[in-house]
Amino acid sequence: MLKIILPTIMLIPTVLLSPQKFLWTNATTYSLMIATLSLQWFLPTYYPLNNMTQWTGIDQISSPLLILSCWLLPLMILASQNHLQHEPLTRKRTFITTLVTIQPFIILAFSTTELMLFYISFEATLIPTLVLITRWGNQPERLSAGTYLLFYTLISSLPLLITILYLHAQTGTLHLTMLKLTHPTLTLSMANLLSGLALLMAFMVKAPLYGLHLWLPKAHVEAPIAGSMLLAALLLKLGGYGIMRITLLTGPLSNYLHYPFITMALWGALMTSSICLRQTDLKSLIAYSSVSHMGLVIAASMIQTHWSFSGAMILMISHGLTSSMLFCLANTNYERTHSRILLLTRGLQPILPLMATWWLLANLTNMALPPTTNLMAELTIMIALFNWSMPTIILTGIATLLTASYTLFMLLVTQRGTLPNHITSVQNSNTREHLLMTLHIIPMLLLILKPEIISGLPL
Repeated sequence: MLKIILPTIMLIPTVLLSPQKFLWTNATTYSLMIATLSLQWFLPTYYPLNNMTQWTGIDQISSPLLILSCWLLPLMILASQNHLQHEPLTRKRTFITTLVTIQPFIILAFSTTELMLFYISFEATLIPTLVLITRWGNQPERLSAGTYLLFYTLISSLPLLITILYLHAQTGTLHLTMLKLTHPTLTLSMANLLSGLALLMAFMVKAPLYGLHLWLPKAHVEAPIAGSMLLAALLLKLGGYGIMRITLLTGPLSNYLHYPFITMALWGALMTSSICLRQTDLKSLIAYSSVSHMGLVIAASMIQTHWSFSGAMILMISHGLTSSMLFCLANTNYERTHSRILLLTRGLQPILPLMATWWLLANLTNMALPPTTNLMAELTIMIALFNWSMPTIILTGIATLLTASYTLFMLLVTQRGTLPNHITSVQNSNTREHLLMTLHIIPMLLLILKPEIISGLPL
């Protein structure tokens, strides 16, 4: 555990002391080395937790998410090079330092075995994200986006803290391994219902459940590219991971808690998909699409069967890579045309033919074409939901149809059609961007060859 966390922390002095010529090179190669080293966590384990220190342990649920978070740090650094090239050196260093600071907190949040430490690291990821959005965002609206993010997260997570303290007062320990043995069963009393609700609510806002999702499109639209990738690929997964951990822990919660959440999640998947069809803003469209995908994850992790858990795990990993790739593509468009409005960035295929290939690949994975893990995940979740209750097939079916239609809409509008008159000269796509897209797509194509390593079930 420490052989990943300590090098990640030592990235900060590396960034601060690197000469200007080697700043990006050092940061990228070093973080890629850390990402390669983290691949050892894929080794299966027959114990409930392996790599135990006193406060961390790696499970089948947390290891894919940990590897994903290590993998995305070099990609975020790669993606941010262009929009920081005119900034002074100190600001570049501050930016990369902010990115690196989030990393240990995310690693801790995914690997901790103690609820209090989990809460602290869960909340600590908020501060660097806020700095990223409010300092390096593109428009003046970034301040209101930061306010939304801060208050949504804080208001929802204060009850979580109180409930964790209440659990500690009841059972005398907050270690996950101990809590699994004691099983704090929540009966139907009002206090227990409220505490179960408080435990889930913080993660529902983070994941975002439809109805609590208003901070997400705002934050995504205003954030710089690294902030968007971070939000879509990792911070949303914190919510899903928290739901899976807490529901496993509290035993079967009462139906009073399940039904509203599953209903809202499935209805939200349908609603946000139909909102996507009427979007004019590219980044906002991708943000809403990730709300609809995470709705499926929430619904699956609320019914708590083996199938639904493994479907939710696979969907979280594949959605992390897909949406991050889509945000990178939207950013390449934005850097060339300085606009996110779909009507002003249409018809780019004749100018950037190679980028059009990446657009096609990313959109096909987003709408779950067969040889991708997205399809496997959505099928698993749909079968689990259908087995739990027949009518859900209507909601999930319509949501899938709408997903395919808005994805194709996004592809056709950005790549086809006549070129707008104001685009006269566009710089070519460069090797850095192609490398970035390749590093997103290669894990997705490789994971379908052995999906059980990310399925979250003990092998």
